[in-house]
Amino acid sequence: MTSSSPFDLIYRDDHLLVANKPAGLLAVPGRGEEKQDCLSARLQKEFPDALVVHRLDMATSGLMMFARGADMQRLLSLMFQEREVEKRYVAVVAGKLALETGEVNLPIAADWPNRPLRVIDAELGKPSLTRYRLLGVDAGNTRVELEPVTGRTHQLRVHMKAIGHPILGDALYGDAASAPRLMLHATTLKLLHPATRAHLHFVDAPPF
Repeated sequence: MTSSSPFDLIYRDDHLLVANKPAGLLAVPGRGEEKQDCLSARLQKEFPDALVVHRLDMATSGLMMFARGADMQRLLSLMFQEREVEKRYVAVVAGKLALETGEVNLPIAADWPNRPLRVIDAELGKPSLTRYRLLGVDAGNTRVELEPVTGRTHQLRVHMKAIGHPILGDALYGDAASAPRLMLHATTLKLLHPATRAHLHFVDAPPF
């Protein structure tokens, strides 16, 4: 990204924005002066009313939606919470999945001694569901479409690791050296526009 193009805007109207976050850029500001550059801050320089309604991990690329104004932020945040926004990702995972479609239904909890890591925890974990669909196999690894039905932190990364197929390039839950980046991209956002009730469907192909 160059300074003349600080973000890749996919869609804009008076109510919401959709931008493509590159891998390696924070979605929101972190702690410390060196972590203030992020997608939300870049957008707010041009759209001061842009507010966050969901997040992507720093290492994950892809589509991210922002509300314009506090009222729309409440509406969109509720839609994400109530699972009225369909989200799909594409990932490349280690090994070959045994089934073409399936789901991972394993509870996820914070790994407090090792924050920000998450773990599968049958007692303390929150219900977490991921659906997957095999897209192809290449060089012994699998390209897969992932649908996070719930929205836990690191859910896709934790669930893929739990079934023995960590996402390539995952420095937290797999082998960072297995790929030049985390091979996870938010490809699809689908929803009814909260203001106009128009059907919105955004698709962005993964850059890997």
